[in-house]
Amino acid sequence: MSSEQATEQPPTEEHAAGCGCAVHGDGRRAAGVDPAIKDRSLKRLRRIEGQVRGLQRMVEEERYCADVLTQIASVHEALRGVGRELMRNHLRHCAAQAIRGGDEQAEAMYDEIIDLMYRHVR
Repeated sequence: MSSEQATEQPPTEEHAAGCGCAVHGDGRRAAGVDPAIKDRSLKRLRRIEGQVRGLQRMVEEERYCADVLTQIASVHEALRGVGRELMRNHLRHCAAQAIRGGDEQAEAMYDEIIDLMYRHVR
């Protein structure tokens, strides 16, 4: 997320029933991003990117399957960690703003949160 994405923007009537962030256009933006969460997430994602490149090398070098699978599990867990951080940010900023925004916006956010929870449980 760029610093431009982190700026709070007020919801418009056009987006009142959309996502809780209520900002669309060329792309949806977060209602607010905790700078510490953003920094930690970017560092973790860069580390994960390196892990994935390492996995590619392992496959190219025909490394032992169990070793590759162990590293894949490590990448999955690292991504889940980033997801938890971003979910916390989403609840703290985007969801809170939407819920305060009124019934229609709150209902859309409740649906979005339920959907996100089910997707992350898989």
